[in-house]
Amino acid sequence: MTKKESLGSVIKQRREAFALTQRELAQKLGVKASHIAYLENGRRRPSLSLLARIADTLDLDKQRLFLLTHPEAEALLGGRREAERPKAGKEAWRTFAADRAMISRHKISDQELKVLQKINLLGRVSTPKQFLFILNSIRQACDEEE
Repeated sequence: MTKKESLGSVIKQRREAFALTQRELAQKLGVKASHIAYLENGRRRPSLSLLARIADTLDLDKQRLFLLTHPEAEALLGGRREAERPKAGKEAWRTFAADRAMISRHKISDQELKVLQKINLLGRVSTPKQFLFILNSIRQACDEEE
């Protein structure tokens, strides 16, 4: 049995992936740490402006966060069709791999590109920014082992 995804669990999971405390995230968002705790525990709903700041700060999809905050709105928006997702992933990879300036700026090696290309085959990456998140996560894990 899988636990239903909630706004709070998504925020907490991404906050922890970025190695941020509730206080550090709150500081970046301009709110109190207790407000982050309330959001993560499902005791509060963020305003639309805070929701946008959360999405930008944690590199999350705004529509996904909006629908997690207001699930009743999914019927109005029509949700995302499953058939659209693989196409988005392929486009994200093409955009990422073609951006030579970004690859150079982030010092992404050919071997790292090959690993990211294999990750893309999983079909779960939908934006170029997510490849950078994955790469930085891999680099942090490798640095911790050394």
